[in-house]
Order: sequence, then structure tokens, then C-alpha cells
Amino acid sequence: MTEKFIKNEQFNYIKKQIDLITDSTKKNVPPNVLAAVIDLANAKILDLISNVSLDQQEMLDLSRLKTDAEYEQYIKRLSDYVLPFPKITEQQLKKMFPKNKKLMLPDLSKIEDSPLTYLSWNDLRSNKKFMVYELDGKMAGIECKLAPTGKKNICSICNCFGEVAYFSTITKAKKSKNPDYYKAIGNLICTDSNECNKKITNVEYLTTFIKDSLGI
Repeated sequence: MTEKFIKNEQFNYIKKQIDLITDSTKKNVPPNVLAAVIDLANAKILDLISNVSLDQQEMLDLSRLKTDAEYEQYIKRLSDYVLPFPKITEQQLKKMFPKNKKLMLPDLSKIEDSPLTYLSWNDLRSNKKFMVYELDGKMAGIECKLAPTGKKNICSICNCFGEVAYFSTITKAKKSKNPDYYKAIGNLICTDSNECNKKITNVEYLTTFIKDSLGI
């Protein structure tokens, strides 16, 4: 059996490509146009998931799929190859946020079965949101203020429309000539991080945000 090799955000991206294909099918586009849509989807997927084996390439290939049932089976099969979120302990989380002596921790027992790009949880007592992400092979965590907006907008992380909250942090900017200079970084992000993890297809902004927040 091929080992797990697909990241959560890559899996979401593949599902979006399939949505484009099935939408084109429903619109009864000419066969040559549909073939071009499928070829482009295949190319994008292989470009996204690099260094795959021949078996993995064959598994990712969309060209032989014709029906909705076959696409559903394809997604179901690929879901078995999605990489789990890196194992993390309560002790590791406490070390990430040493200044927070009353840190409220998430239920780590539920993480293994959840497709996650990043781990996040809210502490409603302090209006804070905590986020943990694997950055350059190491787990990194940030703590931010959370302010619900009660409105819908585009999430900065998953780039999808939904209910958002204002998420802000204060970071020390190392590049500034003034050593006491701090700057605030704020974003509108999904109120429900589980939903955000189901929709995220690109981690470029998330990675930049984490690095900026940590002053890296």
C-alpha cells in the first residue's frame, strides 16, 4: 500500500478541481473543452504534489473518470492517503505558550481523525485564539486576540466566503531600527477553524502570517 502523501490543503485543492470538472460536465460543454479542463486539472494536481511515484501519479490521474460515482469513489480513495496532523502533546503546547499559565488546551484525542492543515482553538474567557502550524519542519504556535464580527466576509487563510472574526496579534519587528518597535498584524479569518481547514487550498498566506507573527 502506498504511504500517505497528500497534505490536507492539497486534498482540498484536488476536490476543487473535481468540482470544476463536474460543473463543466453538467453544463454540457463540448467534448474537446471537457478534455482540456480535465488535462489542466491533472497538470495542476501533479504540479501541486511534486516528487510522486509512478503509483501515486496513477492514483491521482483523473483522465479515466467519467461519472459522478467514479469521482466520488476517487475522492474516497484519496482520503485514505491524506497525511494526519503531526502528533503533538499537551506538554508541547504548554511550552509554546509559556506566559499563559492558565492555558486552555484542545481535546487532542480528536485530532487524529480530523483533516487539519493547522490546529486552532478558542479561549472564550480571554477572547483569545491559539494557532499551531508545522513551520519548516517544526511546530510553531501563536496567540492572538479574537473579536467576532457577526458578519460574513472572505477569510484571509482559506480565501473563502463565510462567517469571520477579527484575529490580531502584536509582534516585535526585528527589521526595524528601533528595538522597542512593535507592530500589530490583523486578519479576518473563519470563526470556525474546522470549516477553514476543510476549505484551505494554499498555505502561502498562512505561512507568511505565522512567520510575521513570530518575527521570523
